[in-house]
Amino acid sequence: MSDKEKFLGEFEQFILLSILKLSDNAYGSAIRQLLAEAVNRDVTIGALYTTLERLEKKGLLTSKMGEVTPERGGRAKKYFKLTAQGQKALKRSKQALTDMWQGLSLSMQHKECSE
Repeated sequence: MSDKEKFLGEFEQFILLSILKLSDNAYGSAIRQLLAEAVNRDVTIGALYTTLERLEKKGLLTSKMGEVTPERGGRAKKYFKLTAQGQKALKRSKQALTDMWQGLSLSMQHKECSE
């Protein structure tokens, strides 16, 4: 794994966490809905699938096609699941953030980042 692949971006973390939360129901529109509800992030289906494909190429998740359903006009849902490597990457990212936050506090005494 290259240095660039060691850390997950925020959006990648949100997607992987969404897949964990949704468990066996982790498919495109369910992931989009969870991101909209949980982190108030409106994600285009194109951006979502581009990121899902990249994460799959990195070996952090796998996908499989579900059954064809009449409600979807005869199309099947594509379901996603984290791999062991994906779970490790999430844990590593969480630990890195925890380490960086150690000893810090955000208070009104500090200047705002936007200043």
